[in-house]
Amino acid sequence: MTPQELAGHIRAALLSAISSGQLNLSADDIPAEIVVERPKNLDHGDWATNVAMQVGKKAGLNPRAAAEILQPILNELPGVEGVEIAGPGFINIRLDAASQGELARDIIAKGNSFGRGTQLVGKKINVEFISANPTGPLHLGHTRWAAVGDAIARVLEAEGAESAREFYINDLGVQMDKFGTSVKAAALGEAIPEDGYHGAYIPELAKQVVSQNPGIKELPEPQRGDAFRDAAYALQLADQKRVLDNFNTHFDVWTSEKSLHTSGAVNRGFEKLKSQGHMFVEEGATWLRTSDFDDDKDRVLIKADGALTYFASDTAYYVDKRNRGYDLCIYLLGADHHGYVNRLRAVAACAGDNPDENIQLLIGQMVKMLKNGEEVRLSKRAGNIITLEDLVDEVGVDAARYSLIRYPVESPLVLDLDLLVSSTNDNPVYYVQYAHARIASVVRNAAELGLIPANTSDWDPATFDPSQLTNDREGALLGLLADYPRVVASAAELREPHRIARYIEEVATSYHSFYAACRVLPQGDEPVTELNIARLWLCAATRQVIFNGLELLGVSAPDRM
Repeated sequence: MTPQELAGHIRAALLSAISSGQLNLSADDIPAEIVVERPKNLDHGDWATNVAMQVGKKAGLNPRAAAEILQPILNELPGVEGVEIAGPGFINIRLDAASQGELARDIIAKGNSFGRGTQLVGKKINVEFISANPTGPLHLGHTRWAAVGDAIARVLEAEGAESAREFYINDLGVQMDKFGTSVKAAALGEAIPEDGYHGAYIPELAKQVVSQNPGIKELPEPQRGDAFRDAAYALQLADQKRVLDNFNTHFDVWTSEKSLHTSGAVNRGFEKLKSQGHMFVEEGATWLRTSDFDDDKDRVLIKADGALTYFASDTAYYVDKRNRGYDLCIYLLGADHHGYVNRLRAVAACAGDNPDENIQLLIGQMVKMLKNGEEVRLSKRAGNIITLEDLVDEVGVDAARYSLIRYPVESPLVLDLDLLVSSTNDNPVYYVQYAHARIASVVRNAAELGLIPANTSDWDPATFDPSQLTNDREGALLGLLADYPRVVASAAELREPHRIARYIEEVATSYHSFYAACRVLPQGDEPVTELNIARLWLCAATRQVIFNGLELLGVSAPDRM
C-alpha cells in the first residue's frame, strides 16, 4: 500500500465519520492534501499522519479526540494490522506483511511507469535552461543547468506535464561581431583583436570555415566579415548541440534572439504590453512600467535614438512563449542574474499574466572543480573557461550528470574529480549504480538456477506470497519503495530533482542492509522456498525503482559493473 493509497483511505474514513455525525465537519473541511509519511522511528509503525491535528479544531475537538474517532475506522481497513495514537494526535498505522509486501508485485507490474503521477496532466510547461552565446564552447556554468534543467523537465513529464526544453541563443549584439572578427583574423593569419576571442578553438573554427567556404578569404569587406561571422556561428552552434546530445540533454526548441526581431515577435510583444496599458514614452524613450509590479525601477524598451534595448528581447521572448501556448515558463538562470527575477516577473504582470502561475525563475550557484585537492581553472581548448566537454572527458556522462543534479541548485557546488572517477561507496553515482548492478546479478543467478524466468515480465504472480516478507529489513525497504511516487511528485512540484538522487541513495543503503541480513538465494542443496521467491520479487522491485529514479536523472542503470 503506497502513501497515496493510504491517504485515500484516510479521506474515506473522514467522510465516513462526517456522514455518521461523529465529526462536525463538511467535506470541504478535509485538507486537499492528506500527509502520510514514514515515522522517524519505525517502531511506531509503517506510516503516520497528522490529519487529526488538521481537522480537530475545525470539528470543535482536540486532535486526540478526533484521532480516537478515526482509529476504529482505519483499524478495519484491509491490510492494516494496527492503529495507534501518539502525542497530541498523530495517528500511526502499521500494515500487515502481506499488505506491505504486495507493493513489490505492483512495482513489477507497473515497471517503468511506477512512480509516475498525474498532478500536472494538461499543463504545458516551457523549461528554458541554457542561454548562451554561440561564440565558444559551453562552459561549466552551463553544464550545471544542462543536467538540472533536463532533469526538471523529466520530473515534470513524470507528473503528466507536456514539457518543452528550450535553448535561448544569444546571437544578437556586438559579441557576435567580435567573434566573427576573431575567426576572420585567425584565418587570415592576423593578430586577433585584444577584445576578441583567444581560445584555441578559434583557429580550429577558422580552418573549418575556410575548408567549407574556399573563396571566403577573397570576398570584399564588409561581406567577408559577415560571412566569417555567420559561418563560424553555424559551426559553433552545431558543436554546442553535439556536446549537449553527448551529455544526454536534448532540446526540443532552439530560439534565436535575432529571430525574435526578424520574425516580428518583438513588435507583437510590444502590442501585447500596449494593450495592457503598461508602456509609456518619456524624454523620447519608450518604457515599460515594471515598477508597478515590484521591480525596483521602470525599464527602457526603446532608447530615444530608436535603438532597442536588450530588455526588449526579454519582454518579447516571454510574450512569444506564452503565445506558443505554454501555461508556465520556467527560466533557469545563473548566479549573476538575481536582478532578473523581479524584472521578468514584472514583465509577466505587465502582459496581464499571474507571475505566481505563469512564470518561475530559478537561480543556480557556481560550480568549481577540484583535482588532486586543487581547483581546476583553465581549459586547454577554450583558454579561460572549463567546458562541459572537459568535465565529461574527465569523469563521464553519468558521473557528471548525477553529481550536478545531486545538490540543490541554490547552493554553490564543488566537484571532486578524483572522487567521481573512483569505484568506491564514497562516490554517490557508483554507489547507486552498483546497487542496481548487484540486484541484476542476483536475478541473473536466480534465473540460471531455474528459480525464475530471466525477464520479470515472465514472472508468475501466483508464485509470489507477500506475507513471507516479515523481516524488519524487508519492511523498511518496502516502506521506502512505497515512498517513491511521493518523492517524484515532490521533486516536480518544487523543481528539485536532487530529491530523486538522495532518495535512490537511501534505497541503495536500505537494499544493502536487507541483503546482508536476509539470504535471497538458497545455498548448496537447500530447497527453494516461498521466502526465496518473495525476496527475489522484492529485489526486482528495488531494481525497478532505482532504474526509474536514475532515468529521471538521465543517468544509466548498468546491469554489470
